[in-house]
Amino acid sequence: MTSHRGEGIMLKSHIAKPEALSNKEFYSVWRQESEAALAAVEAGAIKGIWKVAGQPEVITIIDVPGADDLDHAMQQFPIWKLGFSHIVADFQIIPLRPYENWAEDLKELSKG
Repeated sequence: MTSHRGEGIMLKSHIAKPEALSNKEFYSVWRQESEAALAAVEAGAIKGIWKVAGQPEVITIIDVPGADDLDHAMQQFPIWKLGFSHIVADFQIIPLRPYENWAEDLKELSKG
């Protein structure tokens, strides 16, 4: 039996400060982003979010029904709304599936 929860997405964002931005402007935009992200955590839209220690990277786990919903959600965050998406130097979208579903697949796969 497979799980019916939403599809998980892991977003891995590497944040890079452009030379043209002052530290104040760069960290101000990141602060606004953090406030919006924490509000989304409280609202349940973001399932988990972490700053990678020692690196300017953020890992976010969200559940969305589809790709359109992912686009719509991302466009609501300050980095995109304020026109600073260029500070996200590397962005990975990693689809996740419930492990219970994989465990069910393994029952068939292990039969040979």
